[in-house]
Amino acid sequence: MKNRLYTEHAHQYSEAIKKNIYNARFERPTLQAMMPYLKDKSVLDLGCASGEHSRHLLENGANVTAIDISQKMLELLEKQFKGHLRCYAHDISSGLPDELDASFDLVISALTIHYINDLNPLFSDIGRVLKKAGRFIFSTHHPVLDFQTSVSGNYFEKELITEKWDVIGEPVEVSFYRRPLTELFAAITQAGLCVTGLNEGNPQPEIQNINPATYKRLSTKPNFMFVECRKF
Repeated sequence: MKNRLYTEHAHQYSEAIKKNIYNARFERPTLQAMMPYLKDKSVLDLGCASGEHSRHLLENGANVTAIDISQKMLELLEKQFKGHLRCYAHDISSGLPDELDASFDLVISALTIHYINDLNPLFSDIGRVLKKAGRFIFSTHHPVLDFQTSVSGNYFEKELITEKWDVIGEPVEVSFYRRPLTELFAAITQAGLCVTGLNEGNPQPEIQNINPATYKRLSTKPNFMFVECRKF
């Protein structure tokens, strides 16, 4: 699913997430703390955007392949890293047809899978491209948070939700899928993966100085969830 925030507003979004609260001081530190030793590891970054996680991977010695649906995001990424990683535009909801079997030690995906209607083609291919004992680590919206926006009032029904997010200094309409944990975990297990870790987010202490109300909310209420899976 394409959203204008990541296409028409790619540059503004890229700049906003470098130092903001939800991405820079909450999501990235939590997800990166779950990553294994990276030096010389082959890593696939799905929904890479302008490359904030890719930068961390490269700085820690990984060999990185980065994929995003937005060509404008990839142009920003290529400008930063100038050939130090492999990257290309692709809609990952259809799977990973250009990637070889058992070719990655680690697959990551940051705040991306909630834009995908049917997770099975992607998760199946993630299981295929991971090496034995390889890991898939991802972040996504917490279903408890998203259920507050439910139109149907039925937690077990997958729904397309549309909201206006003020990430870049002006409200931009964004659409994503709200789904129950049952559906998410079924896609994981059907792909031959086993959940080996779950984290609900670690807000950085400096958030308290920047915005005490947001720090309290992130410290007391669910917002994102972080899942580690392995291929055995």
